[in-house]
Amino acid sequence: MKIEVITLFPGIFKGFLEESIIKQAQKKAVVSINLVDLRGFGEGRHLTCDDSPYGGGAGMVMKCEPLFKAVRKVSRRNSKVILMSPQGQDLNQTVAKRLAKQQHLVIICGRYEGIDERARARLVDEEISIGDFVVSGGEVPAMVLIEAVVRLVPGAISKQESYEKDSFYQGLLDWPHYTRPAVYKKMKVPPVLISGNHAAIAQWRREQAEQTTKKNRPDLWADYLKSTKKK
Repeated sequence: MKIEVITLFPGIFKGFLEESIIKQAQKKAVVSINLVDLRGFGEGRHLTCDDSPYGGGAGMVMKCEPLFKAVRKVSRRNSKVILMSPQGQDLNQTVAKRLAKQQHLVIICGRYEGIDERARARLVDEEISIGDFVVSGGEVPAMVLIEAVVRLVPGAISKQESYEKDSFYQGLLDWPHYTRPAVYKKMKVPPVLISGNHAAIAQWRREQAEQTTKKNRPDLWADYLKSTKKK
């Protein structure tokens, strides 16, 4: 998979790309991530990429010319262009799994009051939001999207089991996890987990996941019940 990130602030991604799973996935050539500095496509002596909006307003708007140049520079026939936007669909595990099957993602990081509508209408295939709140730009949301997608690309994580048992992957939240010591400040690890009975452990984990989902996310629990009935 190849990911192009179009941003006015490529430096924000420096630590993110050089640590943990993202670093290893690039090292193993599972994914290639390229930062595209939108300023390089700006206009005039100052490489301008934003301007005041028609109709007035307090904020600035990202200009369409640099965006068109940047997207067309990095896009190819099978590219999917994504705009990180509070107006987009919510990012969830279903979306992440779908995008993990793509060969080429182009992610636009908006800034200021957003991007010129003509760029949104002509360039963008899909808009994605990470929640109903406002941040300063699309860089942090883009990192969230990349993290969610890359870990699902075959080869990014050594053991497929590691992500197949994550929260949301099977429609449920995760179960409780414990490690050594078996007793800490009089708090004990559930006996079933140290019993060696793998069938009992699997049953316990399933029950805990169901209880947690039912308690914390009744919306997910309702969807899970519907999906299990269909099967």
